[in-house]
Amino acid sequence: MNYVFLAMLYLLIERLMKEVLQKMRVQNGNNLLELSNKRPILLVFLRHFGCVFCKEALRDLFNIKSKLDKNDLSLVFVHMAENEIARNYFKQFDFDSVLHVSDPNKVYYKEFGLKKGNLNQLYGLKTWFRGFSKETSDFKLEIAKGLGDSTQMPGIFIIKQGMITDSYIHNFASDRPDYNKLLECCIVK
Repeated sequence: MNYVFLAMLYLLIERLMKEVLQKMRVQNGNNLLELSNKRPILLVFLRHFGCVFCKEALRDLFNIKSKLDKNDLSLVFVHMAENEIARNYFKQFDFDSVLHVSDPNKVYYKEFGLKKGNLNQLYGLKTWFRGFSKETSDFKLEIAKGLGDSTQMPGIFIIKQGMITDSYIHNFASDRPDYNKLLECCIVK
């Protein structure tokens, strides 16, 4: 194995990631590279706002909000809606001042390797069963223009000092991440 090649490849990936994070700006204008240099970021790429699993994720993240604050982690959402639509959805889950990035063209979704789901990932039996389960029964599916691409798959990344240190890539739209396990790398004990 050529270690010089691997070292160069790592440096290239690091530089490319930092360039992407520098381009990503939250609603107040700050970029994610600067934010990740101050404190780790839990970067959550959402499905469309009408999705019951997106709403479940917002509720789950609200439930660990105090844990994020206690461990000095920034929560940043990436969504495909306009900022005003996003603000209204975030308010429903008591995320009045949460940082978020509007990505209607899914540029950042692609940069982070998040793809469109196939038929099974989006509408297969597993997804149907979870969609009608007790866990998601509080939420209703909404189909409306401007909420995002219903075929886009979500993902979650921990970003520290401009680098991805951990991630969770959904295999199915209905996957429910273990946020506590994902945060273990960042939690102060």
